[in-house]
Amino acid sequence: QVSTDKRLCRSRSNRSLAGVCAGIAEYYGWDPTLVRVAWIVLTLLGGSGILLYLIMWLVMPEAS
Repeated sequence: QVSTDKRLCRSRSNRSLAGVCAGIAEYYGWDPTLVRVAWIVLTLLGGSGILLYLIMWLVMPEAS
């Protein structure tokens, strides 16, 4: 039986802006700082990081 308890949600406890990067890090078990650095690199290399962040902010539910 597959457990579906794990959901991709924005973090409430470890947030800088909206909790998107921290939520992704918590879901995959990564360090939130690494996800934030990756987001900054995406943003500096072409601006796609900003668009992706905004989309994720709208789509990801906030953790309860």
